[in-house]
Amino acid sequence: MTRLSVNINKIATIRNARGGNNPDVVKAAVDCERFGAQGITVHPRPDQRHIRYADVPAIKSVISTEFNIEGNPIDQFIKLVIENHPAQVTLVPDAENVLTSNAGWDTIRNKQYLKDICKIFHSEGIRCSIFVDPVPEMVENAAEAGCDRVELYTQAYADVFTTSPEKAIAPYYAAALKAKECGLGLNAGHDLNLENLNYFVTTIPWTDEVSIGHAIICDALYMGLENTIKAYLDRLVVR
Repeated sequence: MTRLSVNINKIATIRNARGGNNPDVVKAAVDCERFGAQGITVHPRPDQRHIRYADVPAIKSVISTEFNIEGNPIDQFIKLVIENHPAQVTLVPDAENVLTSNAGWDTIRNKQYLKDICKIFHSEGIRCSIFVDPVPEMVENAAEAGCDRVELYTQAYADVFTTSPEKAIAPYYAAALKAKECGLGLNAGHDLNLENLNYFVTTIPWTDEVSIGHAIICDALYMGLENTIKAYLDRLVVR
């Protein structure tokens, strides 16, 4: 079964809007685990507009499931990851001024750079995932860069799904097949939700992990966090 890693950035965004520590992101991480999440994801950015660098060790110290830290591997990010030693680091090519991650790596152009970064994290025993668009060539070059997994950027899937699920999934299936052919693990994330999630994992059942944050927090406003996580876990059962 595909594992659910809950991205808690949006909880930190709410906290930061008022200052103080309400809601408590560390407690939220523990609660997500308690409600059934098999992983916790954070994406600290240099401007610290949601998860702050100081949140990372606090979260790492209290969770027992897999911890995934994602972000652009600038020097301070590399230092943060090494100091906190998550199970997985996800390399995302987001610029400092973007609202949210909006593209995967060009793994051809950046292959040597990504290879060097993967070597740094592998030397610390940290699994490396590279965020890519659903293009087999990008997946293949990510494998050549030495990563352990790729994470498919699923915004395009979510955008097309409402009008044509078959058309939406086609490039992802091709990219996922290439990942399997290359011996890579497979993650997915961005705009996955209760409507489109089951179709994705049913069509690509070898998906190892999905990372979901924004949709979970939106649904939790109406359903509560515990019920929402249980609903997402239910959608991860291949029908």
